[in-house]
Amino acid sequence: MLFRKKKGTLPKTEELKIPAHVGIIMDGNGRWAKQRRLPRSAGHKAGANNFRTITRYASKVGVKYLTIYAFSTENWSRPAEEVSGLMTLFKEYLEEALRDFMEENIRVRFIGDISAFSPELQALIHEVEEASAGKTGMVLNLAMNYGGRAELVRAARRFAEDVKAGEKAPADLSEEELSRYLYTAGQPDPDLIIRPSGEQRLSNFLLWQSAYAEFVYFDILWPDFRPDDFDEALRIYSHRQRRFGNV
Repeated sequence: MLFRKKKGTLPKTEELKIPAHVGIIMDGNGRWAKQRRLPRSAGHKAGANNFRTITRYASKVGVKYLTIYAFSTENWSRPAEEVSGLMTLFKEYLEEALRDFMEENIRVRFIGDISAFSPELQALIHEVEEASAGKTGMVLNLAMNYGGRAELVRAARRFAEDVKAGEKAPADLSEEELSRYLYTAGQPDPDLIIRPSGEQRLSNFLLWQSAYAEFVYFDILWPDFRPDDFDEALRIYSHRQRRFGNV
């Protein structure tokens, strides 16, 4: 079911249940640009600017963990020019994070296989993680070159390697044990997944972790997704009854 923002109907943010962990699938940058007869790169730039706004807002309202789907393992198949433009935007964000974003009490982590990125980008990623490691506020997980299936394969391989090394036994494998091998080890599973753009699918995002997440889909393209829309997602989440398989 899709939701559009209804102006004037939202309660104050303080009255809402704030999920500990929110995941956002940023989607719709290309369509946003097409609607305005702009190049796709303009849509990605607008989406990147909005990412900064929503990240700061999520931190402000009390979200403890925010996972943003920035670049999937499948995104490499896009035109080379578009991928190159995205890499440039990532570099600009990382440089900004080191310059300005560090004023925020936000710890930045990267989940996904970053080995596919350029050495320069990898160095910036490590620098941002190290520079923000001491932050005590919201944890921002940036999913870059991330895929849920690839994450599960990686976790299974790492467990198998520990078994081979004699550090684990096959019988040790449980849901809790496998979770310790995921990129999000030590973090709570997402309570809420938000997807703007009107699409209604996970797109290989946090497949294991989202088993009992609440989903809210918006018929709003990501560059147009505003803090009021985030509030609407929180309002919808606040009225959901989470049973986790129970009656």
